[in-house]
Amino acid sequence: MSIISVLLSIAAAFLIAVFLEIYRELHHFCITRYETSSQKLAGLHGEVRIVFLSDLHNRVYGKHNESLLKAVEEEQPDLILIGGDMLVGKKGAPYDTALDFVKRLPSICPVCYAPGNHESRMKEDVQEYGCAYFKYKELLEESGVTFLENAAESVMIKGQELLVCGLELPAEAYRKFRKSDIRGVDIQSCLPDMQNSGGSDTSARKQRTDCPFTVLLAHNPAYMDAYLEWGADLILSGHLHGGLVRIPGIGGIVTPQGFLFPRYSGEMRKEKDQTVIVSRGLGTHTLNIRLFNMPELITVRIKKSL
Repeated sequence: MSIISVLLSIAAAFLIAVFLEIYRELHHFCITRYETSSQKLAGLHGEVRIVFLSDLHNRVYGKHNESLLKAVEEEQPDLILIGGDMLVGKKGAPYDTALDFVKRLPSICPVCYAPGNHESRMKEDVQEYGCAYFKYKELLEESGVTFLENAAESVMIKGQELLVCGLELPAEAYRKFRKSDIRGVDIQSCLPDMQNSGGSDTSARKQRTDCPFTVLLAHNPAYMDAYLEWGADLILSGHLHGGLVRIPGIGGIVTPQGFLFPRYSGEMRKEKDQTVIVSRGLGTHTLNIRLFNMPELITVRIKKSL
């Protein structure tokens, strides 16, 4: 056999292996577990366990998403937080899959849902999507889901108050090949009544004794600097689908807006006394590609600092 034939055989075997791995990752998910702590949780008895779900995009794991639902239940969460894009904001795309899954979650524990760009797109363009989003939201609220569209919900868990804030950015923040100029004051304008609000003096704001531990659900991690400046203690994002393909030691390759090698794409990072977690998401849309980038359900264990 010639050298060229050998090389072609190796290349073919490599491509087959890559395609098989992509197929595997598109049809399975993993559970990623993180831990973080804060001095603001002095009143907490034990720990708070949060399950974070994002970017399902109508994906189904097992019949009627039973595999995913079982995984959530087995994590025994105290709170389920949803970071948006559970459905697909595309004309003619049904929302039944996302609805059927999410409406079963309140039977496990309280659920808060912040929108992603797909939900916001459907809400803003009634001419294109009709009342589909509003019906979807209504049915989920009837099941016990709390929607946070530039709003907050105070949750008491194990003797500790948590303030869960849901951010909804305008459509301009998601445009292709363009990043909006969004700062901490812009986040404050979206969430004007939050207890950790006020100006750009983050250190002073963080030291306020009347400020509860604050979780910010902010779908697009491209504006993480603004979220950190605003002053959330825990920031949960998604949107990037892990960067489609991940390179070990580097991270995701590309964002939906066309930017290469985003700083945050699918990991947990500590930024001084703040924690950033970006989900790789549970589904895909348009570009159905994942490589070294398993879909994930995230559990966050929050404890008080010793």
